[in-house]
Amino acid sequence: MVCAVIVAAGKGTRMGPKVDKLFLELNGAPVIAHSWRRFDQCECIEHIVLVVREGMQSAFAELASQLKPAKPFDLVPGGPERQDSVWNGLCKLPAGASIVAIQDAARPCTSRELIVATVVAARETGAAVATQAVTDTIKESGDGKLIERTLDRSRLWAVQTPQTFRVEVIRRALEAVRKKGLIITDDTAACELIGQPVRLVLSAAPNPKVTRAADLPYIEILLKNQP
Repeated sequence: MVCAVIVAAGKGTRMGPKVDKLFLELNGAPVIAHSWRRFDQCECIEHIVLVVREGMQSAFAELASQLKPAKPFDLVPGGPERQDSVWNGLCKLPAGASIVAIQDAARPCTSRELIVATVVAARETGAAVATQAVTDTIKESGDGKLIERTLDRSRLWAVQTPQTFRVEVIRRALEAVRKKGLIITDDTAACELIGQPVRLVLSAAPNPKVTRAADLPYIEILLKNQP
């Protein structure tokens, strides 16, 4: 069984202290509705777990009544860190789940083709991540004021979501993170900790994340032009 965990428990502080970016309307629907629909309409996904902020369960239940998703779903409360939210989502997976695609709720343009490609790669390798090659020149600075060095961009990749895994792989990786008391910003970092290879899956179409207000016009244009 292939499942999805959509992580929707973040605070989104870069959008502003009183703004819930997931419920901002873009192209006629909230951001989270687009993200949820992408996975609900993907033929390979059989069950969806949404990890939500405490106190937001009723808002997501109301959204579900409007969306009328075809796939069964569960709502699970998030944790203090993203990795804790992912862990809570993994704990709610149905028996028989073998592959899980972990998705940022604020990434509403992810194509069904990309979801499927990461699932195929995860079956083969154990772990896979949507990614794009870095095309800008990247500089390193310790103080944020002066450049220390230029990094070799030919070796650099910007990772996105979905990040897709065999279920036993990501559980083992996150258990290692929890035992060491580490904080990680993405799930593939947990795989690096246990030496699990992660396949890079090229994201051919734009797959941006809603982070700041300036992102909204561009993402709305993408949504209007996607099937």
